[in-house]
Amino acid sequence: MQHSLFLFFLFLPVLVLGGNGDEFSFDDTPLETIIGHPDWFKESFLDLQDDLHEAVVNSKAGIIVYFGQQRCAYCKKLMDTGLSEPDIVEYIHHHFNVIAIDVRSPEEVTLPDGRTMSQRDYAVALDTDFTPSLVFYDENGRIALRLRGYYPPYQLRAALEYVADGHYLKERFPDYLARGDSTLRFEGEPLIDEPFFDPPPYNLDRSRFSAAMPLVVFFEQGDCHACDVLHTEPLKRRVVLDALAPFQSVQLDIRSDTAVVTPRGKATTAREWAHELGLSHAPTLIFFDEQGREIIRIDSVVQFARLRNVLLNSRHNGNARCGRESQSSPGKSGSDPQPGQADTWCTTDNRLKRNETRFQHRSSWATQ
Repeated sequence: MQHSLFLFFLFLPVLVLGGNGDEFSFDDTPLETIIGHPDWFKESFLDLQDDLHEAVVNSKAGIIVYFGQQRCAYCKKLMDTGLSEPDIVEYIHHHFNVIAIDVRSPEEVTLPDGRTMSQRDYAVALDTDFTPSLVFYDENGRIALRLRGYYPPYQLRAALEYVADGHYLKERFPDYLARGDSTLRFEGEPLIDEPFFDPPPYNLDRSRFSAAMPLVVFFEQGDCHACDVLHTEPLKRRVVLDALAPFQSVQLDIRSDTAVVTPRGKATTAREWAHELGLSHAPTLIFFDEQGREIIRIDSVVQFARLRNVLLNSRHNGNARCGRESQSSPGKSGSDPQPGQADTWCTTDNRLKRNETRFQHRSSWATQ
């Protein structure tokens, strides 16, 4: 009972307001026209055992079985919203195969455990005759997650990450979802701000002269559960903030046309740069050294738990490069560095001194 009440209150804003604040106006009567499936759904012979084996062979996390009806209004809404978002589609392509089941069909289907039954009986057996429903099977054929009913893009993204990153093995989905609920956004601001993010304009050019410190770019987007987890957990830990202090930190919206000059000196937009970098998932953190060379990138909630180690390793890699360049191309003290030459700010100590004032206010709000 308590679990049901938790779910009810968790999704009450969605049920009442929906994605656009006008859910009461949504017409959920059966459609006059038959809806189809996205062309990227797997063409299946309805042998889920074979479908799962194929997914595992292709290094995917498992399969998603979509339970729908041909004239279901909320099925169409799922197709038109979450399953039409480019980042969601790309994420599914990378981690899962999707197979469609018609909950009214008498046609036979082979289940991941080898049993056979009609699609209709399969839906009843899993209590997924309420459409749309999604059932996630892991690589071992076990049910990792079951979603009954329409889920908006935010929760759908969270569900995909929950299974693909293996969170289902150690916590319930409502608990995982709740981890992103305590974020603070100001009205009109789609992204979660942090006091250590540099304000625009974003001139990150390091192509002519070495920068004073390495760089980390936070590529994010609004309506993103994994972004919320990043801000509510690792970015509130003192050890992570201390490790982040030697870095210039910039936040960009991967969907925006915000002007930016890349570390290589190219004038572009946040959207175009994210596309050139091959980014399809938010958040993605990309680390660059003082010369604008990419060091590492991380893009999963699991990796965020090790963010402090990534920061320390990235700083170490930058220091090693600074040392090599200082020995090979020593510059005159007080003079501007030449291209390919390390400047006097290349050492960690000098970067920390320069950045100390910028981060000293953190102690009042950071928690261990």
